[in-house]
Amino acid sequence: VQLQASGGGLVQAGGSLRLSCAASGRALSNYAMGWFRQAPGKEREFVAGINWSGITTYYADSVRGRFTISRYNTKNTVYLQMNGLKPEDTAVYYCAARSRTGATWNTMALYHYWGQGTQVTVSS
Repeated sequence: VQLQASGGGLVQAGGSLRLSCAASGRALSNYAMGWFRQAPGKEREFVAGINWSGITTYYADSVRGRFTISRYNTKNTVYLQMNGLKPEDTAVYYCAARSRTGATWNTMALYHYWGQGTQVTVSS
């Protein structure tokens, strides 16, 4: 499966953005999906995950209550709605796909397919 992330941009603190991750090559319903981010000089970190059907979601503590992950398998697309953005949310955001089985979300090694990343910059 190939993943294409989009929707990043420059926004003021407190603003919102919606990231999209479009899949091609194979049906998205075959995968659980995750969003990760990497800020300059920092390691890539888990942000949010969603199971293959969209019933189960999981969030990093730093974004819980502000970000919402969702998916529309019929559109082969996963979204990350980001509200209440903070300067510390500034990073390159990546979508990733892993096997639909298993309940571990925040381990990068489990995700075998990655999008190219989209830049999110939050100004103070």
